Amino acid sequence: MNCIVILCDTLRRDHCGPYHHGRPLNEVQSPEQPDWVVPTPNMDRLADRGTTFDNAWCGSTPCMPARRDIYTGRYEFLERGWGPLEDDDQDLPRQVSGPPNQSIAKLQRDGYRVSQLVSDHFHLWERGSGNYHMGYTGVEFIRGHESDNWKTDPVEFSSPDDPMSKSERHFRNTHLTREDESDHFAAQVLGEATDWLQRNHEHDDFFLHVDCFDPHEPWDPPEHLVEQFDERGYDVDEWSSKGAYDEWDDHYTEDELRHIRARYAAQVVLVDRWLGELLDAMDELALWEDTMIVFTTDHGTFNGDRGRMGKLQTHEHDPLAHIPFIVAHPEHGRGERRDQPVQLVDIYPTVLNAVDRPCPDDRHGVDLEPVLQNPDEQTREYAIAGQFGKSVTITDGDWILHQSPVEDNEPLYWYSYRDAMFLPYDLGEFENGRRPVDCSSWETETWLSDKRTDPNEYENLADERPEKLTEMQDALAGVLRAVDAPPEQLERLGLVA
Repeated sequence: MNCIVILCDTLRRDHCGPYHHGRPLNEVQSPEQPDWVVPTPNMDRLADRGTTFDNAWCGSTPCMPARRDIYTGRYEFLERGWGPLEDDDQDLPRQVSGPPNQSIAKLQRDGYRVSQLVSDHFHLWERGSGNYHMGYTGVEFIRGHESDNWKTDPVEFSSPDDPMSKSERHFRNTHLTREDESDHFAAQVLGEATDWLQRNHEHDDFFLHVDCFDPHEPWDPPEHLVEQFDERGYDVDEWSSKGAYDEWDDHYTEDELRHIRARYAAQVVLVDRWLGELLDAMDELALWEDTMIVFTTDHGTFNGDRGRMGKLQTHEHDPLAHIPFIVAHPEHGRGERRDQPVQLVDIYPTVLNAVDRPCPDDRHGVDLEPVLQNPDEQTREYAIAGQFGKSVTITDGDWILHQSPVEDNEPLYWYSYRDAMFLPYDLGEFENGRRPVDCSSWETETWLSDKRTDPNEYENLADERPEKLTEMQDALAGVLRAVDAPPEQLERLGLVA
């Protein structure tokens, strides 16, 4: 069976039709959201062919840690933060396609499969994480998004952001290369993935990974899409291509927040429009008969919820960690839903099973084919999520606990000989396979919520429900031991008696 994984960065679950069911955003989950409906007919079309998971959670955050979960089938955030793949990671593309730098004839002779990466995600190549592309048979890098160091032409161009910021690169690149909607990055990525399918669909059991940076900021979608949510389009006094990772009312008026949300929603619509091109190719090539598609994101984002914008800042509350996750399988599930907890680490064993390759031991993910086939099959009792050195989240879908570290957040170790090059951490000398870390945590208390009555986790029940707090803390300690987390993680989280 062929397998296609489509990862869209920073995609909020409540903006996806299979989850909002045509309801205005403020009726889906968070009353703090605007009252417009975000149309995503192609996500709906995919869900109609597949299984929608209602209880899906990210794992390691933010962007590249989530990808390392996908590429290794193991939670990264318990051992280190943002970083590259390492030699002993047994990463997914190498498991599919074997050792690098070999001919397609040889890899197929040796029982491996053709794999292809199509992406505009500059971080895959960037210093500090830039080797995620190396294991694929083929790679297509769409240049120019966010801080891609591509064009240098000394030209004048319009940019909504500080000219000293890294997004200057983005707007220089787009000024020199963008003419119409087809030149926007989501269109290029999904368009190139569609072209690859048309040229390569005769390969047996291929793996196509589509890593689309949209709807991650910079949010600069076509104006006609912005006008669906803000009739002014870009005819506003001023705008920024991204939201501050902070409390929004320290930076924006309510009108400015509305415009930011409009551009984010328009970016989601853009992704959906070009997803339709790929699904059309699936129809034309009759690929649904022998191809599985996994559609998901790395994490969500605050978009005015809890008074905040962006990622990071605080616990992995629902807008960040609760993600869309849809699997369209040739044989199992058509328009069905599941409530078993699933996570990004599950993509690894699920892909390997689909392309008939063995899965290495010691993975944290589970193959999802059994639960696609049987709605009573179990995946795991709890999902966990977090950012390295910060609080750790555990949920069964009904209750959620965000466990803060003890005051000094020690002991904490970084399990890699590499430095922290992107997100800053104060690392000591490398010794015995690890580095000591001096890291402050969020200045946020441990938080417990009942998601059945409080889906956006506004009410902290940690003091009111001490017996449930203890139960969830015990469950977290049990999961950490089960996944062989470094033992000091339990100590820094105050879970050791």
